[in-house]
Amino acid sequence: MAVDWQKFVEVIQSHERFILTSHIRPDCDALGSVLGMMDILEQLGKDVIVVNGQPTPPNLAFIDPENRIKAIGVDVQLEDLQDRDIHMVLDTSAWAQLGAMGDVIKSMDIPLIVVDHHQGEDDLGATFFKDTTAEAAGKLVADAADALGVTWTSRMARPLFAAVATDTGWYRFGSAGAGTYQLAARLIEAGASPAEIYGQLYEQETLGRLRLRGTVLERVRVELNGRLAHTHIRLSDFEETGAVASDTEDLVNLCLTIKGTDAAMILVEQTPDVYKVSFRSRCELDCSELARQFGGGGHKAAAGAGIEGSLEDSRNRLLDAMIAKFKIFQ
Repeated sequence: MAVDWQKFVEVIQSHERFILTSHIRPDCDALGSVLGMMDILEQLGKDVIVVNGQPTPPNLAFIDPENRIKAIGVDVQLEDLQDRDIHMVLDTSAWAQLGAMGDVIKSMDIPLIVVDHHQGEDDLGATFFKDTTAEAAGKLVADAADALGVTWTSRMARPLFAAVATDTGWYRFGSAGAGTYQLAARLIEAGASPAEIYGQLYEQETLGRLRLRGTVLERVRVELNGRLAHTHIRLSDFEETGAVASDTEDLVNLCLTIKGTDAAMILVEQTPDVYKVSFRSRCELDCSELARQFGGGGHKAAAGAGIEGSLEDSRNRLLDAMIAKFKIFQ
């Protein structure tokens, strides 16, 4: 589905005071997309504020050195947003992923637009600018820059490079094609430093995250003769290892490093007997279809959802669903 960029430009030109928002538990694509879009809109003379449902995780704070991203109820209150005339959501199309900002959207009688690359969408009452073939929301923001005719600045390029690099697994996922590398080259030419961004992302490990990784690896189990690997994290693990919630990011991918593994799953306990589940696939298994069975969504190769129940019951339900999908392809 191609984005109607002419219509997008018309919407941007007809508004002046923007709120930008992305999803809770934000990753680099979420954060990089809102920051890149903020720079684009400010180049056009727009009044822009970025407000998310949760604060930026400490390990990703490097992406926003000017602290431009605010959190509702922490840095900004609802009354501070009453002068806005349009709301833009990036990198999600689901109410559940907006957190407290979902309530803000529902309470404000202003237009809502969504820029996203995920499959599926809730009835947000929004105008959607979506392309599910895009490798990252950051790619769509880069396209928006071209459509609006703005300059690719270093301030824009740095977060967008982080967005695209992380959502493509540092360009190793199947979603990364020739165009992705061309985009990376343009972002580097505009001022992004891959070495600096990689170092901030992957060479700033805390002892807590390393210990949590060990816990995750020790619990890995396999099914279907090794084709499916899974693991889990309990609330008590954070206290025992010294890790924080954001340290769980990408740990599911450790399961895919096992030879012969085609799909993986991790359950992360959020509150007692409430789990966030992440699916990964490098075969015919469609993670987005799996996630939708449990009220979630995402992409074919990576998706997520939530599930309630005991660890054993939740894991069994999820594994039954994954194994049933595998049997279709046998």
